[in-house]
Amino acid sequence: MGNADYECPRHVEIPPSKSFFKALKSSLKETFFPDDPFRQFKNQPTSRKLVLGLQHFVPIIEWAPRYTFDFFKSDLISGITIASLAVPQGISYANLANLPPIIGLYSSFVPPLVYAMLGSSKDLAVGTLAVASLLISSMLGKVVSPTENPKLYFQLALTSTFFAGAFQASLGFLRLGFVVDFLSHATIVGFMGGAATVVCLQQLKGVLGLIHFTHETDVISVMKSIFSQVHKWRWETAVLGCCFLFFLLLTRYFSKRKPAFFWINAMMPLCSVILGSLLVFLTHAEKHGVLVIGHLKKGLNPPSVSDLAFGSPYLSTAIKTGIVTGVIGLAEGVAVGRSFAAFKNYHIDGNKEMIAFGMMNIAGSCTSCYLTGGPFSRTAVNFNAGCKTAVSNIVMATAVMFTLLFLTPLFHYTPLVVLSAIIMAAMLGLIDYEAVIHLWKVDKVDCIVCLGAYFGVVFGSVEIGLVIAVAVSLLRVLLFVARPRTFALGNIPNSSIYRSIDQYPVANNIPGVLILQIDAPIYFANANYLRERISRWIYEEEDKIKSCGQTSLHYVILDIAVGSIDTSGITMLEEVQKNVDRKGLKLVIANPRSEVIKKLDKSKFIEKIGQEWIYLTVAEAVSACNFTLHTCKPNPGEIDGNRHDDSV
Repeated sequence: MGNADYECPRHVEIPPSKSFFKALKSSLKETFFPDDPFRQFKNQPTSRKLVLGLQHFVPIIEWAPRYTFDFFKSDLISGITIASLAVPQGISYANLANLPPIIGLYSSFVPPLVYAMLGSSKDLAVGTLAVASLLISSMLGKVVSPTENPKLYFQLALTSTFFAGAFQASLGFLRLGFVVDFLSHATIVGFMGGAATVVCLQQLKGVLGLIHFTHETDVISVMKSIFSQVHKWRWETAVLGCCFLFFLLLTRYFSKRKPAFFWINAMMPLCSVILGSLLVFLTHAEKHGVLVIGHLKKGLNPPSVSDLAFGSPYLSTAIKTGIVTGVIGLAEGVAVGRSFAAFKNYHIDGNKEMIAFGMMNIAGSCTSCYLTGGPFSRTAVNFNAGCKTAVSNIVMATAVMFTLLFLTPLFHYTPLVVLSAIIMAAMLGLIDYEAVIHLWKVDKVDCIVCLGAYFGVVFGSVEIGLVIAVAVSLLRVLLFVARPRTFALGNIPNSSIYRSIDQYPVANNIPGVLILQIDAPIYFANANYLRERISRWIYEEEDKIKSCGQTSLHYVILDIAVGSIDTSGITMLEEVQKNVDRKGLKLVIANPRSEVIKKLDKSKFIEKIGQEWIYLTVAEAVSACNFTLHTCKPNPGEIDGNRHDDSV
């Protein structure tokens, strides 16, 4: 690039300074209100603002006036379909949580009604969660035995549900939904797969007809418990369980191959319960060692406010259980809701969902329900059944209410082994090995996070697996911040574009100029690393120039197109400038963003480096360096004499 090509560079503007409170307000708005939920209230009369506020927090007020009979027909079919799944799953998952089976039915009545009023998803089907049930069983079971003290155990389960709901609602009201984002997709895949494996192993108790079983969840303890009781295995329940499991898996496989027959897979759990109950009733199998549910009392949910054990000595365990299960329920529910919303091209508000989950669990804890969320299996059935709105949850709750009022005696002879088979069939669908293979192909570190969560759950405990997964995810975030990437840039031939030489091997180095790009905000966590890395880039470039006999290095251009910088980052730039000066080179800044240039100006860094060495683009910086080299070419001997090998 010769002198004739040189144009006067554009001046880098320093944005006008804001008052502290104005800047703080802007920062808080970007952090907590990125979607600007208040925009709909602008220029509206007070009465309209009140209506909009109610519609915001109670979405059913907004869409109910537009509800049509055609929508109802679709929601009626989907609601009855998911009710056929909710009844056996509710009983099964309550059994998994070591709670009375009737509690599972209660939990499919009140929470769906609350969610239908407050939730923003059209497709999410509310119900009990297998992983949360396992967590409740493992965490509360360590301090209170569900067999020796069932009343206290039940009270702690309700209390943990209350705190789960309070935690979820707080995250929504305080706009802190980003906390859940620390559970990455890879973390959830591994954690869910590990929990599903543990749940399947736990169900061998029911399949083999064992009465005494370990409360531990790791695979070694479970296998020890199974094989230490070989003499107690019952072949009747084993045969029955294997037959029903095969039956359920076969219908699922058929439904996947023929999506139009999705309803077969949805109806099979209820059909299995009916068939198993008839089989036991006709053969009197309960007299031959086949365990059954027994009596289920009729009636709707009794109030349980008095059962919330706020004064219990185990309150801390209930709070911990509530927070852990609340986070898991939120992560799964919001992810499921967003996934199905994407299919229908509509948006759900994550913070509204958190409020809805929280309120339905608080209401549930006061009406004899334990933790509920948005399970994938039930939501998939709801979606495939053609639901249009959250009314499908109301239809499901109505069907469950009818069951509670009139049909509960019919479940007396339902064998526990059938419930185990239903749980195992549902859990096998959560072991997503295809996702693990995909993670390995795309991102090895994500795959390691996934496997860490899986093996942590399987060989440790559910809590250990969750801690490992979150810890590894946070470590990865910290590494991204503390070790940002830096790239050497080159010029794409016949253009003024500068890109990474590693990515574009055709990009040309500029003689006498080293161009470096920093790929992350410059903070105290990475300032020292960046100083050392820039120093290394410089001496590696000088060594390369000496070995090739090329033009000596004169300029170091830093492309700092980053969003922000703190005082440690500014100090780092000052140290880099001093070290570059000692080497007889010149530091040039290109492409500084608004926040960065403002802080560089306030810190007097611009005065130290000179306004003439700050450029709007890398191309302008290179043009200026080339112009200076060609018009004011210094004596090479003088430059060499000014240089020494001081390290940065």
